[in-house]
Amino acid sequence: MTRPTFRTILLLSGLAAACGAPEELPSSALPPVETAAATPAASGLPMAEPDAVGMSAEGLARIRPAMQAYVDDGRLAGVMTMVARRGQVVHWDAVGLRDLDAADPLEPDDIFRIFSMTKPITTTAVMILVDEGAVALDDPLSKYVPEFATVEVLTANGERVPANTPITIQHLLTHTSGLTYGFFGDSPVDRLYRESGVMAAEHGLERFAADVASLPLLAHPGEVWNYSVSTDILGRVVEVASGQSFDTFLETRILGPLGMTDTAFQVAADTLDRFSGSHATVEGALRMTDSPVDGQYTRPPTWLSGGGGLTSTASDYIRFAQMLLGEGALDGVRILTPDTVRGMRTNHLPDRLVPIELAGYLSPGYGFGRGFAVLVDETASPEPDNTGVHRWAGAANTFFWIDPAAELIGMVWMQYQPFAAYEIEREFQTLVYEAIE
Repeated sequence: MTRPTFRTILLLSGLAAACGAPEELPSSALPPVETAAATPAASGLPMAEPDAVGMSAEGLARIRPAMQAYVDDGRLAGVMTMVARRGQVVHWDAVGLRDLDAADPLEPDDIFRIFSMTKPITTTAVMILVDEGAVALDDPLSKYVPEFATVEVLTANGERVPANTPITIQHLLTHTSGLTYGFFGDSPVDRLYRESGVMAAEHGLERFAADVASLPLLAHPGEVWNYSVSTDILGRVVEVASGQSFDTFLETRILGPLGMTDTAFQVAADTLDRFSGSHATVEGALRMTDSPVDGQYTRPPTWLSGGGGLTSTASDYIRFAQMLLGEGALDGVRILTPDTVRGMRTNHLPDRLVPIELAGYLSPGYGFGRGFAVLVDETASPEPDNTGVHRWAGAANTFFWIDPAAELIGMVWMQYQPFAAYEIEREFQTLVYEAIE
């Protein structure tokens, strides 16, 4: 199968834009959920000249050489960048290689492992059920996963004591559940996660959730913010509350309605020619560590990770992000109510837990909403952020942010581990904001 070139993609996108985007219906006229798939442009959203949305073409042109520099000096194999403002794409580019071994150029609409950028999608699935009354934010987790009815906390002196309050859905959404990951920290509980092998689950979400429930918490629910498997557990909540498998729910309620045809837990065989390899620096040189031909995501997953299991494309994810920027609706398709989206992008952490920190990724000033970090104090951030910006990233260094005040979405994606390329996102973000006229 011949890979589409970027020129072809731009041509198709331009034709779609010329035909005009579907007129968005007022929220009062929209049904709670639309199941008919949207028909997006090749770029996900219509494309426009930068000056049509108050941006400088000259300023945006500075992005490509800045990203190319990271490829030229051997730090990265390839980088994809995308900018949308006021519902239209004004920059979409890729530099470098998709596959180092094959010397295959990276195309803008290649498929990426998005890892934790799965979390906002899973959160959206939960909030659909909240909108419908099938789940409540203050529901105890044990209502859906009974094994969590008797969770314990591992204290500083090594004792296990009963949790002083049940884990709720809100705790999971805000990463204040007391759960952990095992690889971001080195607490005694993190070590237990690693020793248990719980993250190597091979028995589906139901068994995974039960195995996590057998491990102690590192803090009482609501006591600390700690990045964790909380969103993976929410995938099981979705299954129980909806009566559908997690992947089926995502497809029928989010991915299908938004026209996100390349977003899935496994890369389809007929799209492997667009799947990027994953890379790392080994003995001072870039090496491919997960093959796009026969690597991990070319096979069915052993369990459906709502915290990090999806692959996607820029043209798919920009539609998801634009739906959030549009307060739950895109192209006449409503996924969430406006109030629900506003609640997702509002900080829900008490002052004592702000700012949050994660592996050097976030600058000061960030709290956490439901599904992503939320900037609550722009004066504390050295970056050109506006209060209300919400963002998240994936472990292979895929980044996105949404700025409601500027009506702006930015994405810069790589396939490189470990998670340590956030300075590239900061440089990219600075160039984007400098291009606003």
